[in-house]
Amino acid sequence: MNDVRTLQWIGDGEGYLRLIDQTRLPGELTYIECRDPEAVWQAIRRLAVRGAPAIGIAAAYGVCLGMQQADRSDPAAFFERLQKVTDYLATSRPTAVNLFWAIKRMIQRALDLQQAGCPLEKIAEELMAEAREIEEEDRQMCREIGRLGAALIESDSGVLTHCNAGGLATADYGTALAVIYAAVESGKSIHVFADETRPLLQGARLTTWELQQRGVPCTLICDSMAAAVMQQGKVAAVVTGADRIAANGDAANKIGTYGVALAAAAHRIPFYVAAPSSTFDLSIASGAEIPIELRDAAEVTNGFGPRIAPEGVDVYNPAFDVTPAPLITAIITERGIIRPVTAENVAAVIGKSEE
Repeated sequence: MNDVRTLQWIGDGEGYLRLIDQTRLPGELTYIECRDPEAVWQAIRRLAVRGAPAIGIAAAYGVCLGMQQADRSDPAAFFERLQKVTDYLATSRPTAVNLFWAIKRMIQRALDLQQAGCPLEKIAEELMAEAREIEEEDRQMCREIGRLGAALIESDSGVLTHCNAGGLATADYGTALAVIYAAVESGKSIHVFADETRPLLQGARLTTWELQQRGVPCTLICDSMAAAVMQQGKVAAVVTGADRIAANGDAANKIGTYGVALAAAAHRIPFYVAAPSSTFDLSIASGAEIPIELRDAAEVTNGFGPRIAPEGVDVYNPAFDVTPAPLITAIITERGIIRPVTAENVAAVIGKSEE
């Protein structure tokens, strides 16, 4: 992963966004060239790019792509185009709050520059600069999450993770996997147990691939093995990412995370969530308000091969579940560690700087 970029802007302001097609991993490392916002929308929707931070970065660059054709001589037409592009990109996926955070930030930057009397050509240039800044900030946030989280992980221990919250889900280093990478880099011996993460197997396809690239020992397990592995004493901590965290600390992550948290609590194993401050949605009081994306039934009935269920069977396929704050030992952010996870502590670490 050190030489592989999850996403990268190629060229100047009239360039394009290049993404790893994560649907082709681990068998094939291929790239998608996104030259318009429609291509970015499709990449986000079909999970070619995924992970809350990476989705936000892709959306920011998608705004830049959409504004390449904007009329830069007519302010009304320019901002009408900006609204159309951002509204469109916001419909790609509903749960990952980084998507909306990045889009809102791009809009606000354009409005601030307009208020300051900047010409439209300059605003377009600054939108590209803002997207690059969002990407670079994510790199720095992930590194700081790793540094802070590594102190929570004991050497010579097993760490279980669910889904993929590594470099493929961010600009560079990951969130949950950043904690593991930083622990290993500090000299600790860590063995990772990766849940396969049904139905789309992000753990099996992506997390194990990343860990192998970095030379971190790992063992792939079925989702249903997690509790047994804990019972056998092989797991000393659980670290996952998150796609949206409410003001009280309830955290939405890939479906199956809630069950892992319950199993960890039953075995008195610390359950950590690693996420940047941009993943917090302080406008919602609890996880009950987090919109949960429902995906195509074929992801369950067909998966990556022949159909495994009878025709006509009802399928419930939510992409995420919500882990209540009381089950979370700590949330690791670039601004500090939130522990215990309460609304008051979320506000102390995240809220004040958001005001």
